[in-house]
Amino acid sequence: MSTNTRPLGLWMLIALVVGNMIGSGVFLLPAALAPYGAASVLGWGLTLGGALLLALVYAWLAKAIRNHGGGYGYARHAFGDGAGFVAAWSYWISVWTANAAIAVAFAGSLGAVWPAATATPLRGATCALGALWFCTAVSLAGVREAARVQLVTTLLKLVPLVVFGVIGLGWIHAGAYRPFNPSGQPLFQATTAVAALTLWALLGLEAATVPTGVVHDPERNVPRATVIGMLIAGITTMLACTVVIGLLPLDVLRNSAAPMAEAASRLWGPVAGIGIGVVATISCFGALNGWVLLQAQTPLAAAQDRVFPASFARLDRHGTPRFGLLLSSVLASTLIVANYNRSLVALFTFSILLSTAATLLPYVLTVLAWWRIDTSAAWGKRLIAAGALIYSLWALIGTGMESLLWGGVLLLAGLPIHLWQRIHAHPHKQAQSG
Repeated sequence: MSTNTRPLGLWMLIALVVGNMIGSGVFLLPAALAPYGAASVLGWGLTLGGALLLALVYAWLAKAIRNHGGGYGYARHAFGDGAGFVAAWSYWISVWTANAAIAVAFAGSLGAVWPAATATPLRGATCALGALWFCTAVSLAGVREAARVQLVTTLLKLVPLVVFGVIGLGWIHAGAYRPFNPSGQPLFQATTAVAALTLWALLGLEAATVPTGVVHDPERNVPRATVIGMLIAGITTMLACTVVIGLLPLDVLRNSAAPMAEAASRLWGPVAGIGIGVVATISCFGALNGWVLLQAQTPLAAAQDRVFPASFARLDRHGTPRFGLLLSSVLASTLIVANYNRSLVALFTFSILLSTAATLLPYVLTVLAWWRIDTSAAWGKRLIAAGALIYSLWALIGTGMESLLWGGVLLLAGLPIHLWQRIHAHPHKQAQSG
């Protein structure tokens, strides 16, 4: 493939990772973390540590194997088509359900700045759908156009967040962090709960490994973008959330629908609060753009290997997998429309539940794939991979029984497609075996 058809370089890849990781979570998490006080920092530490271990494993695999489709490619390389299908199916579902959640979060953020836009559930759903299909249209125009939008939106949200976090450190009051663990739960239980809450904010660390078929020099750029992007996004998110907890009284923080904007308003006036609201809206839009860009890439890779139906492998004149892109957006739209009469918060929570349950299984399969592929690795790498596996399994269990049940239902829904592909996609294998 020529350089012209591989338009994503290092900076665009870093923007993809950072932009996909920093979305809605950083603006909504402080309220959810409020009951845990300073103990939330311990949970953040575990989540950041686990995410870094996972990012390193993804980076090693990206350097060792030229692959398109991220965790799908690694699972298939190590364990065959069956494991590859499970990883691809789970990850694809996680992306389009996440897009429903992020589109809803965009509508909520827009409503904080312009209340009339989401004054009724129907208006809120309409805003969410409008953002989703605008980003779909951008991706239909081509990968480079979507990547340029991602680079701009990432800068527009990253710089204000870093400035807010650094300046806010000088305004926090120590009393906000006392008692250390106000939740009343044992410290380990509280830390585990925080780690589960913060996981949503860090999903997307693998984003650079997914579209490697359109990446320039992927063996060099993908590993670097994965680790650099994860560190930038993770540290920025943790800093901003921790500062907000230290700025607002606990009772205010717990009941705030926009805690970061509330903190900025109290410190620097209502204009600053509106400014943070605008940043939150841009942040959600940028994350949505990045995830829409990715939503057809894993199915594309799987279809090229005849693991997914051939329709997902068809490219239009812009090199875009149009069928997979449109189908994913239709499914995300269906999720929004089917639940539009819920509140935005309830719809957001429901979509997160589906997405997180479907994301963690490919993480586990990716780490297991590394163990299978790199059998001669040094003991240091083995320790890191063991930590990544333990973290992934702990996070999977920590999502709760409801999430695990949803994950099982989603996997079963893909079983007929997998069986159909096994029967019809490899006739030459059947002929050889006969």
